[in-house]
Amino acid sequence: MARDTLDDTPIEGRAQLIEQIAGGEKPASDFRIGTEHEKFAYNKADLSPVPYEGERGIGAVLKGMQALTGWDPIEEHGNIIGLAAPSGGGAISIEPGGQFELSGAPLISLHETCREANGHLAQVRELADSLDLGFLGLGMAPTWSRADMPKMPKQRYGIMTAYMPKVGTRGLDMMYRTTTIQVNLDFSGEADMVSKMRVGLALQPIATALFANSPFLDGKSNGMLSNRAAVWHDVDLQRSGPIPFAFEDGFGYERYVDWALDVPMYFVKRGDDYINATSATFREFMDGKFDVLPGERPNMGDWVNHLSCLFPEVRLKRFLEMRGADGGPWRRICALPAFWVGLLYDQGVLSEAQALADTLSADDRHTLWRDVPTHGFETRLADGRTVLDIAKSALDLSAEGLKRRGHCAADGDDERVFLNPLFDAVHAGRSPADEILDSFRGPWRGDMAKVFDALSF
Repeated sequence: MARDTLDDTPIEGRAQLIEQIAGGEKPASDFRIGTEHEKFAYNKADLSPVPYEGERGIGAVLKGMQALTGWDPIEEHGNIIGLAAPSGGGAISIEPGGQFELSGAPLISLHETCREANGHLAQVRELADSLDLGFLGLGMAPTWSRADMPKMPKQRYGIMTAYMPKVGTRGLDMMYRTTTIQVNLDFSGEADMVSKMRVGLALQPIATALFANSPFLDGKSNGMLSNRAAVWHDVDLQRSGPIPFAFEDGFGYERYVDWALDVPMYFVKRGDDYINATSATFREFMDGKFDVLPGERPNMGDWVNHLSCLFPEVRLKRFLEMRGADGGPWRRICALPAFWVGLLYDQGVLSEAQALADTLSADDRHTLWRDVPTHGFETRLADGRTVLDIAKSALDLSAEGLKRRGHCAADGDDERVFLNPLFDAVHAGRSPADEILDSFRGPWRGDMAKVFDALSF
């Protein structure tokens, strides 16, 4: 999220929170695609992470991107922390360890999405070359320890850094050492949201397997294909994970809001200052039990910011965020939104995807969430199916959905072209992490510098 919200509209009651989320409903003709992707900045000379400060630091990178794009700076206490495109056309932000993120504009087609990603990466490469920096497309920092990671000057990250060790063992790894690709998608009504949420949650581990791209930790392989996904097993299960209540009868906006109300807050923003709010849930704040601001009640900005601090595998705001993929190379940046758009944006295919999701029991879904980070495509369910089997079925459905959309480029290719790297992966039964490990153990001879060479943008 590039900029936290300031909206002092008073919250009169729970119904208003439900209405706020429902306000995201759109007719299918207005559905858009918003793609976000992160990458690690590093110094080419010694492959070290890039601090915020200095002539070649993250702050300088942001200022350089401002000059290239003409976008407006986002500042906090005198430090540039991001850029905002005019008229809501996307943003650039920084994650806690300096991970560099493009939050893309809401676009109509995947062809536009890929042009946007290519244009951004071309600017990043131009700037990186001038500063002797590189940008790495990998889901988890391959060599850097927690202690190696720089800290960005954003108040919310300071609050989160202090809080994370109280609720899990891997929260700081998530914050400082991981990157992801995600796509934000629309819904037309509550029933449409529920269907997309359930398909997204059930098949999110399939996306994790397809995009597994983080096989290293602390300078060595440790048996994982997606270290990034494994990290989420112990971050903060009050606010993250596969939220099984979404599959219960009666799930909808109201149930999600009730869950969100009972999750502890991270912060409350007042003016330019962030106030630590980890001692209270949002419901307690509404009930006047947040002692840090005695007598004060939350406003709509507080609610919007709180929703952005929940981390389920599919996050509901005024749109849905698919959050299960590792960061990766440029073709994968285009493939991730293609996979989900194909599954979710055609009603007929969505019904078939729902039927596929319905073949997965609660135990199956838990097995997938638990085991895919280690076993990837080879993860096996009790009925004998593997993740590879399910991935093939999901990809076929996605391709059909994209075909039905009929969005063609000038050369005549429709959006199915962006699924090609995923079809290559399932035909070979190999994830990006499998391919990387083969090279690392073979021609790269265990040289971690080759990882940076091969996987930089």
